[in-house]
Amino acid sequence: MFAIIQAAGWPIWPLLLASVVAVALIIERLVALRRSRVVPPGLLQRVIAEYRQHGVGESSIADLERHSPLGRVLAAGLRNAASSREVMKESIEEVGCGVAHELERYLTTLGTIASIAPLMGLFGTIVGMIEIFGSQSPTGTNPQQLAHGISIALYNTGFGLIIAIPAMIFWRHFRALVDSFVIDMEQQAIHLVEVVQGSRK
Repeated sequence: MFAIIQAAGWPIWPLLLASVVAVALIIERLVALRRSRVVPPGLLQRVIAEYRQHGVGESSIADLERHSPLGRVLAAGLRNAASSREVMKESIEEVGCGVAHELERYLTTLGTIASIAPLMGLFGTIVGMIEIFGSQSPTGTNPQQLAHGISIALYNTGFGLIIAIPAMIFWRHFRALVDSFVIDMEQQAIHLVEVVQGSRK
């Protein structure tokens, strides 16, 4: 591995840094964006059952906020259970925007790495081409410098693609996952509003 890094020359170091950051972000998002952690199954049913039995309590709302992102959205609705339907929906939407923003954390960085990794590889290719042209001299070609230039060009291009392809796949996967979570939370929050408002009639 170290021999490959040496053959690829100094342009490989920014790519290595980008690969480390990309792997760290992918692992972090895989852990953070688990469905059981973001939209726990059965939470809405439990909240509705507690609301019907005990009403709205400040301690139960605080516990719900700490439970999960979905819990924060539902807690915003329960906090305004005595208000009108419009006020309840507005409070849910405000908290929902903040929750969606938190779920999208680091995705911009991952998408940026997916976009610039091929360009960084192309930069390495250009450096390698400069080495290749530098190997030409009036007295002949320097085979060692020519081989080094080809190594720089090919290794950097390949490594840039190796980083970009998985980063792009995971970026698109995480974006789709966040969108599905947001839609799921919206539907569950609307159901809570209907239950609360319906019980007041």
